[in-house]
Amino acid sequence: MLKIVKWVLVLLLALMVGGVLHYNLPRHDIVRVIGTENRRVTPGMNAIFWSNAEPGSGSREVRDVFFINTALPNGREKVFRNEDTGWGWPPYYKFSAFDMQAQVANMVSTADAPRWVAVRHYGWRNQFLTIFPNAVKVWEVPGPDTRIIPWFNIIFLTLLVAVVWAITARVIRFRDRRLKPALDRLDKRVDARRAGMSRWFRGK
Repeated sequence: MLKIVKWVLVLLLALMVGGVLHYNLPRHDIVRVIGTENRRVTPGMNAIFWSNAEPGSGSREVRDVFFINTALPNGREKVFRNEDTGWGWPPYYKFSAFDMQAQVANMVSTADAPRWVAVRHYGWRNQFLTIFPNAVKVWEVPGPDTRIIPWFNIIFLTLLVAVVWAITARVIRFRDRRLKPALDRLDKRVDARRAGMSRWFRGK
């Protein structure tokens, strides 16, 4: 039973860490920009999935948010929000939402004469929660088959695995060298005291 509880906890922890990484790490899409817009947004229960107000702005409730409407190479539409992250989380330190919106507006194209654009973004699209991935950088690419290697993710995940492995190895070594011998000595003392008390009761 304890093993089942242990593996359930490990699985939940892995899902939680995986979800945080999947939400916050950058991803890329090759799209065709079909339009831009500005909407009035009032974050509610989904406020955790929206950035703070723009740096220098005092309002964290009702505010205008830029959106980028795009089409994927397979024809499906995808909508991105364009919000500054400022000094908040995740640490993309984006302060250029207005400039990016002007840049994207200049990239709008039609299906007959497409201009393909790479969008670096983080976050999820969920219709039930009304959340959108946040675009952090856009640039024009030669075509829809352009391949973008996620070097940052590769390096970050490699370093993360190395750190976790190093910490785990040190914990196991500490357990085997210090903790386990100490527990064994404690067990021997407890057994010796139990044996002494047993002899005392039998003698009595």
